[in-house]
Amino acid sequence: MGILQGKRLLITGVLTDQSIAYHVAKLAQEQGAEVILTSFGRALSITTRVAARLPVTPTIIELDVTNDSHLAALAANVGAVFPSLDGVLHSIGYAPEAALGGNFLNTAWPDVATAIQVSAYSYKSLAMSVESLLAPGACVIGLDFDAAVAWPTYDWMGVAKAALESTNRYLAKYLGPRGIRVNLIAAGPIWTTAARSIPGFDAFDPMWDERAPLGWDLSDPDPAARGCIALFSDWFPSTTGEIIHVDGGVHAVGG
Repeated sequence: MGILQGKRLLITGVLTDQSIAYHVAKLAQEQGAEVILTSFGRALSITTRVAARLPVTPTIIELDVTNDSHLAALAANVGAVFPSLDGVLHSIGYAPEAALGGNFLNTAWPDVATAIQVSAYSYKSLAMSVESLLAPGACVIGLDFDAAVAWPTYDWMGVAKAALESTNRYLAKYLGPRGIRVNLIAAGPIWTTAARSIPGFDAFDPMWDERAPLGWDLSDPDPAARGCIALFSDWFPSTTGEIIHVDGGVHAVGG
């Protein structure tokens, strides 16, 4: 029996088989969980093709976290497949090009607002949309990139990640009395589709290689995915509001 035997998970953000979310879904199924994925728009057909590579082809529900009608229908759509949920993965982030790449001082508010809504506010929106389905002991997990410092080119996405980290603490505070845990995995840089859209992202490769005490492979999403699986399991029953770093140790050492 796997450590997620009998659990039911909702996983967002599966776009390619190199994404952290895909590896979470794969490992979760291998560890005994049932999985539902979400996608929307033009990405829906891509997610459908990629989902077919999983050990068990899951149901895919259309969800755009900026669409109020999608959010309002989410609990009913999930409930038609699963009677309850034991975990939710928020693997969602986006910032317009004008909010990245060294343009921090010139970025207009509409672009900043988009980055914060999609990358941080949606964490709360997603959790609350399925709150009625979350079983006691369930875990909501978000994917983070350490917002304790300012990174080259990351700009307003860094600010959005700082908002995500604060949102994580408040969700933990308000959902804790229901027995729901809320935590973040702060992963090191991974060559995902989202990462490739960040100007200058390739600068992280030599930086992480030099600084990570344990080393770091930008092409390997498995360590971050394993961190999510551990949090979804019953082995962290009293951990909430936490940011768990899976970054080879870079967060702990100086530059």
